[in-house]
Amino acid sequence: MKVSQKGLYALQAMMVLTRRYTQGAIRIRDIAYEENLPEKFLELILLELKNARLVESVRGAKGGYRLRRPPAEIRLSEIIRLIDGPLAPFGDADQLRVLIDRDADHSALYRVFLEVRDAAAKILENTTLADLISREPAGSTPRANDRSVGRSRKKKEEPVVLSMQTRGEGHD
Repeated sequence: MKVSQKGLYALQAMMVLTRRYTQGAIRIRDIAYEENLPEKFLELILLELKNARLVESVRGAKGGYRLRRPPAEIRLSEIIRLIDGPLAPFGDADQLRVLIDRDADHSALYRVFLEVRDAAAKILENTTLADLISREPAGSTPRANDRSVGRSRKKKEEPVVLSMQTRGEGHD
């Protein structure tokens, strides 16, 4: 499975909106600042999330973005599929079943890939934004009204994104 930088930013933004769910709309500037994300890129991501009806925008002085549904009703799979496409780490399940049937010498390997694909999809389908926030260590959540949040933070390191590919893909 490959989660792009855009996908990670979308998940981070959704986590901020989850942490601050009861506070109403949150400005893009505040989300970007809290998560150390590029504001212009975040604006495009939030627009995409809005068009998919995962978030909604509020105009005016107290405007910004907020989750359209409760955090317990928004699954990670929805966000990742929207931003990065299929969840499958080794191609789609149908492709793997064809390989299992067609390539007897490697069918055991493809069966394992299918199991990994199914397990990854199941985890993402069954994990909500509320679940993510409940897993955060106590005290790690920034306080929404604390204006000093993030000011002394060092620049975040770029996360490493790994992708898994099947035979025939990604060879130069």
